[in-house]
Amino acid sequence: MKILLVGSGGREHALGLGLHADPECTELHAAPGNPGIAAFATCHPLDVSDNGAIVDLAQKLDVDLVVIGPEVPLVNGAADLLRAAGISVFGPSKAAAALEGSKNFAKEVMADAGVPTAHSFTCSTKEEIEKALDAFGAPYVVKDDGLAAGKGVVVTRDRQEALDHALACKRVVIEEFLSGPEVSLFGISDGKTVIAMQPAQDFKRAHENDSGPNTGGMGAYSPLPWAPSDIIEDTHKKVLAPMVAEMAARGTPFVGLLYAGLALTDHGTRVIEFNARFGDPETQVLIPLLKTPLARLLYKAATRNLEGVKLEWKNQSAVTVVLAAQGYPTSPQTGGVIGEFPTIEETMIFHAGTSENEKGLVASGGRVLTVTGIGDDLTEARDRAYRAISHISLAGSFYRNDIALNASVAEKGN
Repeated sequence: MKILLVGSGGREHALGLGLHADPECTELHAAPGNPGIAAFATCHPLDVSDNGAIVDLAQKLDVDLVVIGPEVPLVNGAADLLRAAGISVFGPSKAAAALEGSKNFAKEVMADAGVPTAHSFTCSTKEEIEKALDAFGAPYVVKDDGLAAGKGVVVTRDRQEALDHALACKRVVIEEFLSGPEVSLFGISDGKTVIAMQPAQDFKRAHENDSGPNTGGMGAYSPLPWAPSDIIEDTHKKVLAPMVAEMAARGTPFVGLLYAGLALTDHGTRVIEFNARFGDPETQVLIPLLKTPLARLLYKAATRNLEGVKLEWKNQSAVTVVLAAQGYPTSPQTGGVIGEFPTIEETMIFHAGTSENEKGLVASGGRVLTVTGIGDDLTEARDRAYRAISHISLAGSFYRNDIALNASVAEKGN
């Protein structure tokens, strides 16, 4: 099977490794890829926002499957053009990807599907915004209705900060604050059948103790020893299956990865948001733990053939920690030279924002690398990830020291 992987981040590096490891994958191409992916795939220059260029490359390479990593080409409708050209693709249509492209649309679908979520108002004027803020009170939850690269959400007790963020958006969804731990749970869907993956938890704030600005994610871990034992089955029944059924009933079947961001509240599970693709950095802990061959799995989803498929997982834990460039997320400094990587067993280093020039490997994005440690428990996985990341040099870079810390302490306490 010849596969084209679209994207260039840490998520794509992890997906690429998973695809490459499957014997069914005979040839792997990545566009545009990154220096990490280039170690095992053929990389091609590509503007991921150019749908025509994606189709042209897939046709030129005569691939059997296209896997789209980032949200932009999905929301732009790249999957529609690929399917129209007779190419199998893992990724939703433009109409289905609107679950990520519009918070308001996702709320409408959840309402029709009976999926539990926060009460909300969709606002486009200052008067509507102020009325919604006052209706819910602090802490305020303000979400840009459109794509915002993981940085469109503000949760704050400062009303002025909430108002300023809302006014900076064309349209916003303002909703009640959901109290409780947050969980990411992915579903792989062929448009009618959806299979839940095991849960992960990511860390959105830039600094320790969940302080600092919101980011695209500073680390993640899986599995979750503290989560309810039935979280996978419960989320499949109450969230993933109803959403996939509702999208099919609308004539816009969801084929691809449905990411459910959940809050485990005192009143039960509530959906915070949906994404239409693999999450980053959760993918960097889930793919290394997945025993089921990835290329075959995604091809079955793309060809509407998931019925009867069950996922197998390694009986291990994974922790990933993001190495971020100085100034991330507001004004990351790029161009810094990255030192040599350490060699530590059961550790994987995924390129997220890197490139190569005459100086060697350099930072080219805000999140530069994600370092994943694998272990028999979270403590061992954390130890490996942090030992590895502590040996990587990049001037001014930083990382959080508390990824999976509380969970590993609780796990040891049991």
